[in-house]
Order: sequence, then C-alpha cells, then structure tokens
Amino acid sequence: MSPKRQNEIPDSGTSPATQDRGHWLNRLWRPWFKATGLCLLASAAALVYVRGGDAQQGLKGQKGGAARATPVVATVVKSGDINIVLTGLGTVTPLKTVTVRSRVDGQLMRVLFAEGQMVKAGDLLAEIDPRPFQVQLTQAQGQMARDQALLANAKIDLERYRTLLKQDSIAEQQVASQESLVRQYEGVVKIDQAQIENAKLQLTYARITAPIPGRLGLRQVDPGNIIRASDQNGLVVIAQLEPIAALFTIPQDNLPIVLSRLRAGERIPVEAYDREQKRRLATGTLITVDNQIDPATGTVRLKAQFGNGDGKLFPNQFVNIRMLVDTVRGATIVPGAAVQRGAKGTFVYVVKADSTVAMRPVRLGTTDGDNVQVDSGVSAGERVVIEGTDRLRDGATVTIPDANSRAGSAGNEGAPRKKGGRKRAKGSE
Repeated sequence: MSPKRQNEIPDSGTSPATQDRGHWLNRLWRPWFKATGLCLLASAAALVYVRGGDAQQGLKGQKGGAARATPVVATVVKSGDINIVLTGLGTVTPLKTVTVRSRVDGQLMRVLFAEGQMVKAGDLLAEIDPRPFQVQLTQAQGQMARDQALLANAKIDLERYRTLLKQDSIAEQQVASQESLVRQYEGVVKIDQAQIENAKLQLTYARITAPIPGRLGLRQVDPGNIIRASDQNGLVVIAQLEPIAALFTIPQDNLPIVLSRLRAGERIPVEAYDREQKRRLATGTLITVDNQIDPATGTVRLKAQFGNGDGKLFPNQFVNIRMLVDTVRGATIVPGAAVQRGAKGTFVYVVKADSTVAMRPVRLGTTDGDNVQVDSGVSAGERVVIEGTDRLRDGATVTIPDANSRAGSAGNEGAPRKKGGRKRAKGSE
C-alpha cells in the first residue's frame, strides 16, 4: 500500500460540502459557549459573595438587636365596678297564641280582616250566615209564648180549685193535681227560656271576633266555604307581640344567684341582642324559671318579657340574651387584650419602672364586654401591655410611644407624599 493512501481519511459517506459546513458551525459556537460559561461562573461567585455579606450583616444585626427596645402599647390597670352578666341563646315566642275557629257550623259570608293586620280584643273578624240561628231563636220564642199561656191558664184553674175546695165542692186530690200541672208548666217555660238563650248564643257565635290583641297570620279559609266547629286549621292564627316573650337557657351552676334574686322580689333586667351581639333589640325583665333542669345539657330554661313597642322582636327569632345578675364593686379591671394564654395558664405582661416587662400569672374573674376582672396577679395602677405582646418575652426591654407621636405618625402615613422631596446625600446609597 502506498503512503498516499495510508494518510487518506476513510470515507464516512458525507460530501465535502457537508463537512465544510460542520467545521464552520463549530468555529462559530465554541466561543459563545466559552463566554456563557464564564458569565455563569462570575454570577455564582458574586451571589456567594453577596449572601455571605448579608449573613454577616444579619449576625451583626442580631447581636445589636438584643439591646434594642420593642415598641408596645400599654394601659393602666384600673379599679372600678364590673357587672356579672349571664348570656345565652334565646328564641322569641309570642306571649299568647290563639287559633281562631268557628264555634258553629255554617257558610262563611264575610271576612273582615287583612293578613298581617294588628287587631284588638273584640274586633270583628268574620261573619257566618246568621239566618239559621235567627230561625231557631224565633221558634224558641214562639214555643215559650205558648207554654207561658198554658202556665197562666193552669194558675187560674188552680186558684179556682182552691176556692171550691174551701167550699167543700171538689176533692182535695183535684187541687193537688192542678198544683202539679202548674209546676210542670213552670219547668217547661224554663226550658223554653234556655232554648231562647241558646239560640241567641248561636246567633252571637255567627260573628267571629278576636279573643286577644295581636298580629294576624295568613287566612286559612276563603268566603263562601262551609266551615265547621270541628275544623282543626281554623280561620286564622293570632300571635300577641306587644308584649312578647323570649325563652333562653343558662348553665345550672348560675341558677342559685338567679333564684335568690327572684325570691327577694327583685326585677332582673334582660337585654336582647342580634346574632352578632352588636345591636340591642329590646330591654325587658325576667319573668320566671322553669321547674326542672335538662339532664342532657345541664341547663335550665328561663322566660323573659319585652315590651316590643317598636316591633323589633318577631316570633321564632333567634336572639342573644344578656342578663345582669349582680355588680362587683371595687374590682381590679384590665382590658381583655392584655390577657394572654399559655401552657402555664393565663398571664399578662407588666411594664416595670426600668422599661422591662415581667410575665405575671393572673387569676381571672367575670368578663363584661372588653373588660376582665382580675382576682389576683396585678393591682390597680400598674401598667400592662395590650399591643405587641407577640414579640415579647419575660424581661424584654420595651418602649411605649406616647399618644401624640402615634397620632403624628398615623397622620404622616395618611398624608400624600410631595414630589421632589429632599435629595439624598451623595454616597448615602
């Protein structure tokens, strides 16, 4: 084999034009890949340097933050009166509810009320055809007139027989029989009188009136129908809304203090609030307590009465009841926001004279709105933290901004910023 053929490259099946194009692409992309790799290495090095600097700055900040004071909001513990209020979920119920039914059978001629109307006791609601009852009354009156005439004739005969008996003209037996006949007619006249009164009563029942004052519901029967006294639905339902009642429950542990005030004849005030307990709907008084405790829930039912002159309470409405049962005089009071809860129980952060806080356990009493009674742990005049407690620990240093600085900072935040403010000093960045 000749030297020339040994130096030749074996044919790979590609043309010379294709091989030249591949060499050109390699010469073009190799510098780009090298530049991209150098850029990535430089970026990684810069990122490591920046993160290292940030970590060092963070360590320096942590070392210097130990002595930095935490801004908080504190308030002074007060001494005053606090109310003992029992709360419970209640249901509004009408003081009286009556289903108006007919007491006689007949055709309903007229309906004189509108659905949802407020009525008074004795107002005419409907009329039943009175003609059958008028006929019965006339018949009873005629029967009584006939029997009264028979009674009068029997009395005349009795007087005549007594005169003849004195003359020894008739037997004594005939006088006794006449006296018995007179008494029979007197009984018949009394029966006739009762029938007349019954017919008058039926005629009165043909006019259906409201038995109690209240609000009418939906009409159950239309005019023209034949109604009967045995109908269960009746004509309409009346619910008394002024006054109105509410049934609610309280725990059985609170029952003794309620019963003691009721036995003393005191009027326990009760307030009804909406679902969110923000709007007061009505004020009233406690009426009575149920005669037994529900063993399933350990609660007892109570009934309160409200005037409801403005109509804010409606039957079957759910309300939140607040009942004032007693008032504690001279109690130590803190805001509810100051009370914290942890593994060891309830505590507060007390601000000491050296601007540090102390975590102090407290024993709580009753709660009235945003105020909480403290039985032990703090005394009146001390300051407790109400905002910023999540950043505090026992012994931490705090600062309490005054009200003027807080108001000024709030005003500056709300004010619009002016364009072209103070220029930054050179190199401040």
